[in-house]
Amino acid sequence: MSYFVTGGSGFIGRFLLPKLFDRTGTIYLLVRSGSKNKLKSMLKDMDAPMDRIELVSGDLTKKNLGLSAKQISTLSNNIKHFFHLAAIYDMSAGLDVQQQANVAGTQNAVDLAAELKVSCFHHISSIAVAGLYPGVFREDMFEEAEGLEHPYFSTKHAAEAVVRKQQKVPVRIYRPAMVLGHSESGEMDKIDGPYYFFKLIQKMRKAFPQWMPMMGIEGGRLNMVPVDYVVAVIDHIAHQKGLDGGCFHITDPKPKRIGTVLNIFAEAANAPQMNMRIDARVFNFIPGAVKQGLMMLSPVKRIRTQILNDLGIPPDILTFINYPTRFDDRETQKALKGSGIKLPKLKDYAWALWDYWERHLDPDLFIDRSLSGRVKGKRVMVTGATSGIGLAVAQMLAEAGARLIIVARGADKLKETAKELKQAGADEVHVYSADLSDEKSANGLVQTVVNELGGVDILINNAGRSIRRSIALSYDRFHDFERTMDLNYFGSLRLIMGFLPGMAERGLGHVINISSIGVLTNAPRFSAYVASKAALDAFARCAAAEYNDVNVAFTTINMPLVRTPMIAPTKMYNSVPTISPEEAALFIKDAIIRRPQRIATRLGVFAQVMHALAPKSMEVVMNTAFNMFPDSSAALGEKESAAKDPSPEQMAFASLMRGVHW
Repeated sequence: MSYFVTGGSGFIGRFLLPKLFDRTGTIYLLVRSGSKNKLKSMLKDMDAPMDRIELVSGDLTKKNLGLSAKQISTLSNNIKHFFHLAAIYDMSAGLDVQQQANVAGTQNAVDLAAELKVSCFHHISSIAVAGLYPGVFREDMFEEAEGLEHPYFSTKHAAEAVVRKQQKVPVRIYRPAMVLGHSESGEMDKIDGPYYFFKLIQKMRKAFPQWMPMMGIEGGRLNMVPVDYVVAVIDHIAHQKGLDGGCFHITDPKPKRIGTVLNIFAEAANAPQMNMRIDARVFNFIPGAVKQGLMMLSPVKRIRTQILNDLGIPPDILTFINYPTRFDDRETQKALKGSGIKLPKLKDYAWALWDYWERHLDPDLFIDRSLSGRVKGKRVMVTGATSGIGLAVAQMLAEAGARLIIVARGADKLKETAKELKQAGADEVHVYSADLSDEKSANGLVQTVVNELGGVDILINNAGRSIRRSIALSYDRFHDFERTMDLNYFGSLRLIMGFLPGMAERGLGHVINISSIGVLTNAPRFSAYVASKAALDAFARCAAAEYNDVNVAFTTINMPLVRTPMIAPTKMYNSVPTISPEEAALFIKDAIIRRPQRIATRLGVFAQVMHALAPKSMEVVMNTAFNMFPDSSAALGEKESAAKDPSPEQMAFASLMRGVHW
């Protein structure tokens, strides 16, 4: 027997072809002239039996698929099975494109099948032909479809109508559900269906501990099947006798609701579970006119667009949150009886889909994630650049090709640092000595840099001062609060206000403020330090809103405890978990590349959430820590004594609260 296949290089086609290779007969594959080499390469990778394969040049949009009269004459009466898989499976494609491929293309395929006098025309349709039918859609139903306004629904329905109306050759129609990747390899050709929510799951995993319960949404049932099940069903039914004229649903007889599906994938991704779910149907009480009116408001549209863009979710996908249709597959199951073909359970192969997506389809993989792509040739200022985090960041930026501007108080140390950076390969290093806690010095720095270099493209406010002292020991030390605020808040603010006009005028800029996890945890003994950093955090949030539409970004990094000279006076920190300056620099690298509003550890985010939900409980936890970790000798005004080894209780607490200042 011989086969004629359209769309053989498509997703379903790539998995159906090996099934046909295992059978006998010649396989004719329709291919556009410009795609022959690509198809040949694919067939080679599949170890296809090339002696039984013939490539037929053609075009889905042309009459008889572009075959000549001679080709038709040669193939006439020689084709037993005609598999029509070629179509557009894209919810976001326009009506004209889908009309041409799905409807006109199917008409051309049906006409060719009639000319070739094939024994059976196998049309790969979709459950989309049901539209948004409210209820159970059986395999013998077609005209009953409702809610076909979406181009994908309407063109799929129209294409199947073309097949049903022609009477010249026997037909069999297959309606696959949403087709997922291979249940063993996870292979998938593009992001579709539940894959659109993978970025949300990934963000949750990065932001929160896996054990933290999350709030999600519940909705209709998503009918999904893996591609290997789809092709196994098609291949089996296509070669069974007595099934001509049948329509077969390749679906899950027990589809799961959206919330359950997302949790299955969240588990596969080691992300938090959405244990508390709101049923999307509760929003149905809002009149349609009110919803439409709200969506027309500019702020609402911008927020909706921003969120969907960040998550990579097409707006049309939201239509299916309350998907109302369920599908009966009794005829399919009857035809499969005794075949051994079983639908795999999503829970058993979700990990394979997630793994394949994260390795091959994650949109972030296709973005230039190199630091050099962001900073090469850009003017990047780093304050506090001669030691600790600042030095590590300067070294990292030098290697990436930035036009470095390093700032610190000590002129000699700056010159030494600049020399080291140039020896390490930095092309351009500008050195400026300034005391940022002094208004005249800070303003002079801004003016000099603007005059000499034209401004700054990326400002990294890293210079800071930390004081670890309980409030009870600070009653007569108001200057501690003043000097901390002068540098951490006003010093950074003077630079921001000085360079911001130029950034806004150029329509490009980025301000990165190195804050602290203490702002999120409200750690005791750091009231002066946390208050100064919190002030800067609050300013950045306000500024981000004002400069959102002129491409100036503000990023706050709530840095965990870093092993720098600033924490050296507190000897206890020698025994608690810290990160190195080089590890801290990676936080800043991530900020430069992604330009998020905030970067924080999962523990930091969790602490902030808990402070919002259960402030008194967190107050007890912090008070426990306050009593567990005493003031240092320096804070007490005593002569420094030999550092004591931390107690097992202190070590356990510090390890549990890794990165928090105590």
